[in-house]
Amino acid sequence: MSIKNNAIYYLWILCFLLLILTPLPSHPEERSIFLREEFHNLDLWELMYFPKRKKHSIYGIESHANESYLRAESMASASALIFKNEFNSYDFPIIRWRWKVKNIYQKGDAKTKKGDDYPIRIYIAFKYDPEKAGFFERVKYGLAKTFYGSYPPHSTLNYIWANKGHKERVITSTYTEQSKMILLEQGAKNVGKWRIHEVDIIRDYQMAFGKKPPPVASIAIMNDSDNTGEQSVSYIDYIEIGKR
Repeated sequence: MSIKNNAIYYLWILCFLLLILTPLPSHPEERSIFLREEFHNLDLWELMYFPKRKKHSIYGIESHANESYLRAESMASASALIFKNEFNSYDFPIIRWRWKVKNIYQKGDAKTKKGDDYPIRIYIAFKYDPEKAGFFERVKYGLAKTFYGSYPPHSTLNYIWANKGHKERVITSTYTEQSKMILLEQGAKNVGKWRIHEVDIIRDYQMAFGKKPPPVASIAIMNDSDNTGEQSVSYIDYIEIGKR
């Protein structure tokens, strides 16, 4: 092999090695974080009010030094703070957050309608798809849309700070079987402390409902006390939606 041919051969080898060793540029669909909300403002959120609830919980930003938090306060009231965008639950199944409550409700009980209030909870609502529903489900959701103006969620996971201890980790809502309450904190043990949680909504949905969830999901925050008539203040430092 001539010197010229040797040079061309080694140049080809060098180009090949550079090609396989150079990392490919990342694409938007490969990102690991869908949302990182640190609550400097509420531009990405909107309030949701419930029918027949005259008193609404209050949500706002509270700042200390260089940090800011979501402050949620209820006084015999109920309303929710909803993230404006949807996400794919299979692409981004991991939810992380840091929260704190000043107090729990003395009358609170996850197993009764009268006690169905929580100083803080995070909803994951899975979107109803009429194209994938059976006949009776389409009728039920169609009637709900007529009454409320839009379809309700297909199903929800509620990650709650329960007011009292329960032996179960998952409790079905007293209002609908399509809503499962997952007890992350129970009672007053950690009141006043910042608590960090990480959940896998695909795994938790399968545990709670025994099947896979719909793909389109949304997230909401709520502090409510309309059933117990009590009062509480709670905080969220950040929420992150992503993947492992």
